[in-house]
Amino acid sequence: MSKQMVDSDILCPADISLGQTDHETRLVEDDHHSIKLWLRLLTCSNLIENQLRTAMREECDTTLPRFDFLAQLERAPDGLTMSELSKRTMVSGGNVSGIAQQLERDGLISRNSLPTDRRSFVVNLTARGRTEFSAMASSHEQLIMDMFSQLDASEVGALKSLLGKVKRTVAVRLAEL
Repeated sequence: MSKQMVDSDILCPADISLGQTDHETRLVEDDHHSIKLWLRLLTCSNLIENQLRTAMREECDTTLPRFDFLAQLERAPDGLTMSELSKRTMVSGGNVSGIAQQLERDGLISRNSLPTDRRSFVVNLTARGRTEFSAMASSHEQLIMDMFSQLDASEVGALKSLLGKVKRTVAVRLAEL
């Protein structure tokens, strides 16, 4: 039977005292280094996303999916179709429609039929949507900066480079399927 792995990098003292666990706590000493790396990436991603979800809800009174929806529109001044929003946010068409209905009701977006296809809609930010998104984006950016504040510029560069290599490797493998 494999011995449970004890690694001071896995759990911080606050986690241990609160009895919290994460993906890495399942590791055992003889797990392959790639499994250890995968679980570290997954844990970091989950911790960051959970902190963002909480902060966006508490500080901006919005959800992360709504923020992502608005962020895509902010980058597309001519608007996006619902199907394009679904692709860019990686959310199903039904969920995108639900988010769009809420945002339209709140006056943050407008939806207009395409002249070439009355069944399709182009979605745009309203003036109010741009104003509110700008405040949300500033808050979001500060949260991200705070979360990575312990890394200096060279560490950020090295991490980006290594993760870029992982991304390219995975993309190549997916393209081969």
